[in-house]
Amino acid sequence: MLHSSWMVALMAVPILAAYGVIYRGGVLFIPYAVLVIAPLLLLPAVIGTAVTLILVNVFPARRTRDLLSIIAIGAAGGVIMLFRIIRPEQLARPEGFRNLLDFITVLRTPTSPFLPSEWATKAVMGYLRHDIDPLPLVLLWTTAAAFVTLGALLHRSLFPQGFTKAQEGAERFIRGGFWRWTVGGLLKPLPVAKREFVLKDIRLFFRDTTQWSQLILLAVLVVVYVFNIQALPLHRGEPVGFFYVTLVSFLNLGLAGFVLASIAARFVFPAVSLEGRQMWLLRSSPLDLRALLWSKYWVGTIPLLILALLLTGITNVLLEVAPFMMIMSMAAMFALTLAISAMALAFGAAYPQFETENAAQIPTSFGGLVFMMATIALLAAVTLALWQAVYTYVRAVYDGQSVVIDAWMIGWFGVAAALCAAATVIPLRLALRKIETFEF
Repeated sequence: MLHSSWMVALMAVPILAAYGVIYRGGVLFIPYAVLVIAPLLLLPAVIGTAVTLILVNVFPARRTRDLLSIIAIGAAGGVIMLFRIIRPEQLARPEGFRNLLDFITVLRTPTSPFLPSEWATKAVMGYLRHDIDPLPLVLLWTTAAAFVTLGALLHRSLFPQGFTKAQEGAERFIRGGFWRWTVGGLLKPLPVAKREFVLKDIRLFFRDTTQWSQLILLAVLVVVYVFNIQALPLHRGEPVGFFYVTLVSFLNLGLAGFVLASIAARFVFPAVSLEGRQMWLLRSSPLDLRALLWSKYWVGTIPLLILALLLTGITNVLLEVAPFMMIMSMAAMFALTLAISAMALAFGAAYPQFETENAAQIPTSFGGLVFMMATIALLAAVTLALWQAVYTYVRAVYDGQSVVIDAWMIGWFGVAAALCAAATVIPLRLALRKIETFEF
């Protein structure tokens, strides 16, 4: 209870202090508030301990941890999506203030005479209003005592067995036959070494719950991103609306590129470091390290590429952009994804952390910071090159002239393509050289 509730207790101090000052609760309000809050913190602690005890007895220990991780990430994603769908930015509009009271009413927490939080509220407000009712306080303490008693009985009967199971390893999907039947069948045309490297990386990714469970939160963020684009107040079909739609579509390239860089930092950048100390075995074996690098690059690039094209295509459809901007955006995002993935792999090989077991800690290292700075520089250079061509297109449409792809536009498109190609080929070669020089 102390470990799980100390932050809640600290957050309650200024709130309760404010109520005590405004309602003139006096010095005796302090011990009374402690008397109310203590059982309110005890109840969730007992329930959480009991649920964990049951889960450990039903599932193996590692799978219980994985299940709780998935539930936590799913809950976080749900909160983010709910908060965005509520659209609190409407309150910043002048016409939104008349509905402020209705908005706050919607956000009110549910109340029930059977909830301990309702008992605590009635106990505190009854004391502050000098209308003390002992019933809410009695309900709090008797309920807490009953839960502690039931929790103790559950603990006495299930703890020895649960503790024994907690020391056992969970049975893992070691052989990975599912991936060999599905992905392995698609990769049959590849050489054996490349195929096995790809299957190994896919298995390792889905065996680690801290890795693939992040996809839940990623999916929620993508939905919120698309929802934000749809909610933009753009007047389509007008000259000014055309300009703003094109501007948003163009700036979306940079924003989507930054999102892809963040995803690559989380999933592609740690790829080399996650090999750990077994990298010496790969280096000393007759296997070609190019196959290792090739598998890691494409295992990370193909999902990124699918996400990038879907994200760009959906947002452009929602914005109702012209065919010119659609083709340019898709081509630019395709080239940027190849470059960002190559840079993530190269910087991950240049700054490896073979001792780290948690993949989430690797992108926060110095190498991850350098990778993000280099990616931002690439995005800025490519965006600047493409803007020269897009400006010519927007100017021609705005003036009512026919759009002609001249040498000026082709030249700037060529500059952007050259930047992306160099940012793809050079980092991959440097990554291969770095892997070949690893010493253990």
